[in-house]
Amino acid sequence: MDSRQLRYFIAVYEQRNLSRAADQVSVAQSALSHHISNLEAEFATRLFERKPRGMEPTAAGERLYEHARIILRAMTEAETEVREGARVIAGNISIGMANSAVKAIGVAVMRTVLSQYPKLKLSLTESMSGATLMHLMASNVDLALVYNPPSEKELIAEPVLEEEMFCVGIPKLVGRSKAPIRFEELSRLPLILLRYGLSSRALLDDPVLLKRLEANAILHANSITGMTGALVEGLGCAIATKLFAREELDAGRLVAREVVAPKLIRTLYLCRLRNRPMTYAMEEMSRLMLALIAEQVRSGGWQATLVG
Repeated sequence: MDSRQLRYFIAVYEQRNLSRAADQVSVAQSALSHHISNLEAEFATRLFERKPRGMEPTAAGERLYEHARIILRAMTEAETEVREGARVIAGNISIGMANSAVKAIGVAVMRTVLSQYPKLKLSLTESMSGATLMHLMASNVDLALVYNPPSEKELIAEPVLEEEMFCVGIPKLVGRSKAPIRFEELSRLPLILLRYGLSSRALLDDPVLLKRLEANAILHANSITGMTGALVEGLGCAIATKLFAREELDAGRLVAREVVAPKLIRTLYLCRLRNRPMTYAMEEMSRLMLALIAEQVRSGGWQATLVG
């Protein structure tokens, strides 16, 4: 039994005549008769009494008519809700972003929501990557852009892009040359690193390399403003992306040197909780963020490589 058969059945019930019913649903009378016979075979009972003047519903036909009306109405309402819901994005959406993501697409996300989704209320939270993941795990945000999240069964993480990490500092500490610096040399420099744990994973997802860097760290700073200020003051150097210190690099206050042997790469993921059902707003904002990220990468505004 499907919705088409139910529509045909209702037409016959209401018209009490195969010919008129066939005209109503635009199908041949023989085909309509065949569908009714199939329904009766499926239910193993007669739905109509065939009489010279037309079709007279049986008790079973009367009962099926009541159910068929309810079923078709529910299907129509479901179709309307799905179609209309996808066109009108409304409600509340909370997004958490690591600082680099905010710098790259934060304003564009806010501008787009205000101009294109007037019925959507956006809450945007900026934090260090580790804190952003904690916001998501605590259900304080619906979606999160996070670097190198751990593998968690309750987490759905989609890789978005890969970024190369650089040794960033004043020329006096890291040298005026922009030539690559070997990891071995980098590990001996006075490093300012993020705090241990989820925050440090945003730099590297390799515990062996992280341990080597930690051995020479002079300071831990989970603060973008504090770390940038310390770098400009020459208190130490950091492992970061060019986007992290874009303004200072453009002004010549800091230098960024590519790290080699090995190269240091981190991956940005779009994350959500597995037990939280996807809403129209979450679906639309996921598409928006991915599109804006791709646009920034292709235009050179975000020096990274798209994944997938």
